[in-house]
Amino acid sequence: MEDLVHRKHDAVTSREDGQRLVRCPTAMTRQRPFFVQFLVPAVLVAVIFAAAMFNVLKYSFLEFVPGSLNVGGFTLENFTRINRPIYYWVLLDTFILSFATAFFALLLSYPISFALVRAERNWVRSVLVVLAITPLFTGEIVRTYSWMLVLGSDGVVNTALKSLGIIDRSVPIMYTRVGVVIALVQFAMPVMIILLATAISQINRDCEKAAANLGATPNTVFWWVTIPLTLPGILSGFVVVFAWTMSAFSTPQLIGGGKVLMISNVVYLQGFSSFNLPFAAVLSLVALVAALGSLALMKLLTARLEQNMATS
Repeated sequence: MEDLVHRKHDAVTSREDGQRLVRCPTAMTRQRPFFVQFLVPAVLVAVIFAAAMFNVLKYSFLEFVPGSLNVGGFTLENFTRINRPIYYWVLLDTFILSFATAFFALLLSYPISFALVRAERNWVRSVLVVLAITPLFTGEIVRTYSWMLVLGSDGVVNTALKSLGIIDRSVPIMYTRVGVVIALVQFAMPVMIILLATAISQINRDCEKAAANLGATPNTVFWWVTIPLTLPGILSGFVVVFAWTMSAFSTPQLIGGGKVLMISNVVYLQGFSSFNLPFAAVLSLVALVAALGSLALMKLLTARLEQNMATS
């Protein structure tokens, strides 16, 4: 009997004390396609992004008119101009800085993530969470200027080293690749910590206990059981930080001081200093292709590494 009622489109009930009819929708009509609410904004964002990329692609084939914001007709000169050593060196620096940032962020974030998940006291976990997440609530420009005060010639680092008698003169950290990497690592660590903590929390502790019962030392358990089980989180964190650093602008612009250039800084110089928008568009496309190519390569290496670990 209940099946017959549910098959009807609507069930109508009446009340004796009034002439009001209440229409009760069935289970079929109550189910709304909730995914549409998420699909529509995603489609709009995708359309806007595609339109912006099409506009960048269109500008890359237009001629630059010196002294004017207007562009000329169709040309391929912008693509031939990029075949210069200076732009190759900028791409190489971008790759090196991005890789170094992801590597050192991983080394510094893993112990914090491990302690965050395995800490027995709740207050220790709370403190670690606050220390890890707080940098996300400050702007990138504010953090960059803070690092300029720390890494400057008379900054915190050089002042502390001088007071300890380790150095006599200030060590040049600002306007160097080392200073840029230090600032970028601090920016990337909160994201890396979150990804690694998620991976560590998913480990089955029975695997570690089984290895310990078989005579493995704590160091052996950590390197041969814990690390391999968290490899997906390690790889995902490395790829995310690497791709994020590829588009860094304000940090190399301020910390590097024009001496350390990444691809985004060159795009800014061409587009807003020289007003060469067509060539800036070409550099943007090159940066996008380079980022996608590096991510594809990392995905291939990740797949092979996971396959080797599965067979070993």
